[in-house]
Amino acid sequence: MFHYVSLADGQSWQRGPYAGVELKVLHRNEATGGVTVLRKFLAGVTVPAHTHPLANETAYVLSGEWEESGVPYGAGTCFFAPRGEPHGPHVARTEVLSLTIFDGPLTVA
Repeated sequence: MFHYVSLADGQSWQRGPYAGVELKVLHRNEATGGVTVLRKFLAGVTVPAHTHPLANETAYVLSGEWEESGVPYGAGTCFFAPRGEPHGPHVARTEVLSLTIFDGPLTVA
């Protein structure tokens, strides 16, 4: 049996760190501050280049089309950004839904 179960339908969307980005927190690790989230980018949103100083980020695209460095990526794409490494800008060509894991506190610089 799993120690923790979260149903996405039972969670509310929350404003993300950028306009046009929303999060559903599925799990929060109290020991590390890490979070597993569903992340929604509204169509046309551009998230500027940034870093996460306290966490590695792994993002798996569930639906939609996301552009990185002029290259479009769709469902089934997995991205990894090491802690403190710049990444982005991210461009949502359509509404994008991703499952994203931050292994430490979700901070943005």
